[in-house]
Amino acid sequence: MDGPNNCPSPKLHTRLRLWEFADRYVFEPVDRLADLLLSVSRVNGSMNLIEELPQRGPSTSPKVQLVFGVIGVLKLAVGTYLVVITDRDCVGSYLGHAVFKVIGLRVLPCNSSLSASAEQKNVDTEFSELLDAAERTIGLYFSYDSNLTVISQRLHELGDEFNSLPLWRQAEPRFLWNGYLLEPLIENKLHQYLLPVVQGSFQSIHTEVRSEKVNVTLIARRCTRRIGTRMWRRGADLEGYAANFVESEQIMQSKGFTASYVQVRGSMPFLWEQIVDLTYKPNFDVVRVEEAPCVLERHFHDLQKKYGAVVAVDLVNTHGGEGCLYERYAKSIEPILNEDIRFVHFDFHKICGHIHFERLSQLYDQIEDYLKKHKYFLLSDKCEKIE
Repeated sequence: MDGPNNCPSPKLHTRLRLWEFADRYVFEPVDRLADLLLSVSRVNGSMNLIEELPQRGPSTSPKVQLVFGVIGVLKLAVGTYLVVITDRDCVGSYLGHAVFKVIGLRVLPCNSSLSASAEQKNVDTEFSELLDAAERTIGLYFSYDSNLTVISQRLHELGDEFNSLPLWRQAEPRFLWNGYLLEPLIENKLHQYLLPVVQGSFQSIHTEVRSEKVNVTLIARRCTRRIGTRMWRRGADLEGYAANFVESEQIMQSKGFTASYVQVRGSMPFLWEQIVDLTYKPNFDVVRVEEAPCVLERHFHDLQKKYGAVVAVDLVNTHGGEGCLYERYAKSIEPILNEDIRFVHFDFHKICGHIHFERLSQLYDQIEDYLKKHKYFLLSDKCEKIE
């Protein structure tokens, strides 16, 4: 990587004209941020910048399409594929910058030179089906100007020098959904095409409270480690990374002040699994029980390092299969409990059921002292930290 400097990072391209020639794809910036065009070989995926479009003869009629960013390059055994954003929707703003949701994706093959065997073609067909599914991936968000992968408190603490870096260098790897896909673009130093993407959810609400305008932003970032579908991916790995870990941040802005509150969720952080079968609720199985305390300790020490004090709220039932998980969780976490790591069990289904959400006040009573002690992140109208 290049060392830090005082030069501002180049702005990312927001609109590109995609030309599909027989031997290459060419991306022509239409946002007037650069004069050079990006050429990508349809033979092997190699990239280079060019000064003008290739010559077009009378019989040459390339397809042309407007795209809104390059998500990256996917290198597989069967070939190389380029992933681009074909449609977007502005869903609000994050810390003053527009945020977009990916509405359309397109996968462009760059392997026209491959002379595949029948077996390879079968594999290619299977991969193509997976790529078709990738085009339908939901919950992808990005910003051309703001780092969506890092909470606002962390951005403030890192300072102006960090915030002047290109967005891909600012990105938190845990929440950079297209980190692997960006590697070929990074190697080619295509900085204006390096668009970080997060997977999760984003909502922006504008309302009034006692005649005062209030902006509320809710952003959830899904971790890229140990992801998977429900039931198929459970527990934590040996390093303590919990399955389907999500960081959620609520930001409120009013009168120039900005307040941020962060919470995280994930699967119970020890080694367990759920064997999927034809039953409505497959059984749980705790594996390698003796390693549960060590795995759980790694998980919580990592949380402490990143977020500070932690209160773990367990919402599962106290009976049946979930009851066994609760008992293992409570027993494994006991040795590391202290002022900065607390454990609270709240049988959500028994207490609240399907309709009595007002009973969540009982949970609040159990953690009220923690919330008042650790509070939230608050910036003044002069961008100075208050608490």
